Amino acid sequence: MKAHMKNLSTALLVLAVMATTVVTIVPARAELVVDITRGFVEPLPVAVTDFFGETPDEARVGRDIAGVISGNLERSGLFKPIDRGAFIQDPATLRAGPRFADWRLINTQALISGTVQLQADGRLRVEFRLWDVFAETQMTGLAYFTTPSNWRRVSHIISDAIYKRLTGEEGYFDTRIVYIAESGPQNRRVKRLAIMDQDGENHRFLTEGSALVLTPRFSPTTQEITYLSYVGKVPRVYLFNLATGQQEVLGDFPGMTFAPRFSPDGNKVIMSQARQGNTEIYTMDLRTRKVARLTDHPAIDTSPSYSPDGKEVVFNSDRGGTQQLYIMSADGGNVRRITFSPGRYATPVWSPRGDLIAFTRIHAGEFFIGVMRPDGSGERMLTKGFLVEGPTWAPNGRVLSFYRQSRADERGKVESKVYTIDLTGFNERELATPIDGSDPAWSPLIP
Repeated sequence: MKAHMKNLSTALLVLAVMATTVVTIVPARAELVVDITRGFVEPLPVAVTDFFGETPDEARVGRDIAGVISGNLERSGLFKPIDRGAFIQDPATLRAGPRFADWRLINTQALISGTVQLQADGRLRVEFRLWDVFAETQMTGLAYFTTPSNWRRVSHIISDAIYKRLTGEEGYFDTRIVYIAESGPQNRRVKRLAIMDQDGENHRFLTEGSALVLTPRFSPTTQEITYLSYVGKVPRVYLFNLATGQQEVLGDFPGMTFAPRFSPDGNKVIMSQARQGNTEIYTMDLRTRKVARLTDHPAIDTSPSYSPDGKEVVFNSDRGGTQQLYIMSADGGNVRRITFSPGRYATPVWSPRGDLIAFTRIHAGEFFIGVMRPDGSGERMLTKGFLVEGPTWAPNGRVLSFYRQSRADERGKVESKVYTIDLTGFNERELATPIDGSDPAWSPLIP
């Protein structure tokens, strides 16, 4: 664990925290667990108390941390934070342990408490504990040492720990989303690269808007983004280093280039290129800059996405007469079609878990975001609209983001907004952005 934490851009030390209070023995009961594999799940009532701090500054940070954790859990749709006005026990007395009867009285099933302390060396110590109220037991507890400015990131990491303990699945809160920020009239749209935390905070623009940018995608390390940009009306694939802000042209390719994505190991970028009127799928080795062609067909082959193990690629092609989804081996062999339904399929992307492929489907004048198994079975739609497109997976494979564009109003104005939705098709929510947004890409967990 310590070795992993040393990779953080801001030093963060994590320690397990054991319960130090004596709790009452109660009859055995089933462990508190949230089942996230079903459809609609009644949210679990949770109480997130302010993290206790001795000084006003510590108390303020403690309130802020509790607010971020509460917001993360609530947005997941699996948890219902209880109104703090209903709390009977205060954060100060919680340091000696919960009065479980007080929390049962307000129907709390899971309780999150914590403390914040500014150390003599300037570091911030943040400790949290997760309690099963009805079993009267501590489920987990950790302490983190970090810089005071890193409090928000610690809040996301704590949220992930709570999510994993209660659901058995990895969390997705300590992540970022890159997207295309859009502004201006429809016929002169300014499109900039922008990035934010998964909750919409820490938003910043990465490009100034002088050149059109499209299809941003994260590297597996989360430190680089690949995207398409039109500089001087010439389309080029770029790499953007988030740590340094440096932009690098990946290559000057003949013809149009579309939808670049990283391979799972980060050593290659896969993309489609139009050469002499024929669009095929290519890879570029980032170490040697060697380009290899994967498809060879007179049809349009585009939107490639690797499987998590890097052994296969899903893409869309009209080689069968209509735009459908196909899978091939990573070397371009063993091509087979996996969709046969009416309509057109686009923007496929493989789940990080490997069990599903998300896609956009256009049928009967409507757009759909859906998922299916890699063999094409189990197809189901999660949401639909006038224009919904560009699904991207959270790193735990349980939540997706996409964008939704409205119809033009009487003045010709349209809106484009970024949304998230649960894999079951419930809990669709808009992700607030300063201006219109499209084409989101979700990062892996931040190392």
